[in-house]
Amino acid sequence: MPNPMLNASYEEEAEVPFTMEPKTAKPLSSKRANFGSEHASRRTRETADWVVASRDNLNMPFGIVDKVNAKVYVFSADGQLKGAAPVLLGMGKGDDVAPGISDMRMSHIPPEDRTTPAGRFLTAMGRNSHGKEILWLDYKNAISMHPVVTSIPEQRRPQRLASPSPLDNRISYGCINVPPEFFTDVIHRLFAGTAGIVYVMPETKSGLAL
Repeated sequence: MPNPMLNASYEEEAEVPFTMEPKTAKPLSSKRANFGSEHASRRTRETADWVVASRDNLNMPFGIVDKVNAKVYVFSADGQLKGAAPVLLGMGKGDDVAPGISDMRMSHIPPEDRTTPAGRFLTAMGRNSHGKEILWLDYKNAISMHPVVTSIPEQRRPQRLASPSPLDNRISYGCINVPPEFFTDVIHRLFAGTAGIVYVMPETKSGLAL
C-alpha cells in the first residue's frame, strides 16, 4: 500500500470541509485502522490504514491531524481509535516551518509564517516554559500539541474549538490546540511514559517527504 501522504497534490485534491463520510463500526483487521463510527475524511482513513498496514508507527500509539478539517484522531498501537477532537492550528496556511522562525520572538512572527508544519513527528511528553504539560512534536521549532490556550480572551479559542465549522480554527502560532479534557483523557493517557508518532497531513504541499 503506497503512503497516501506522498506524491499528492493537496492544493487541488484536498477535501472541502464538512465532507466527512460516516462509517459503521467494523472489526479491526490486521491491516486496517478501526475508526468505529467516527466521521473522518477519505485521506485520513487512507493514512491511518497505511500506518497500520506498514507498521510505520513501530508499535507505538499514533495520531493523525487532518488540517483541512481541523481534527485530530488518536489511535492505540494496534490501530484502534481511542479518541477524536477538533483542533486549532497555525494562522498561516502552509506545510513548512518558516526559515529562522526558531530565533524569533513569537510576537514578531508574521501571520503568514505562523504555520503548523506537515509531516511525521516522533513525539515526547514534556513541559513548556510555564511548566504546563505538552506533547512535543518538533522541539527545535517549538511545535507541540497542548490544551487550548485561554490567556487571550479576544482570540476566542474555546469558542473556535466548539464551532461546528473548521474555517475559524486557524489562530495559533503553529502549535496544535486541543480541548483540555481530550488532552488529559486521550493524549496524556496514551503518550505519557512512551514515545509516539503524530502524522500531520499536508494541506498545500505536494510530494511530502516523511
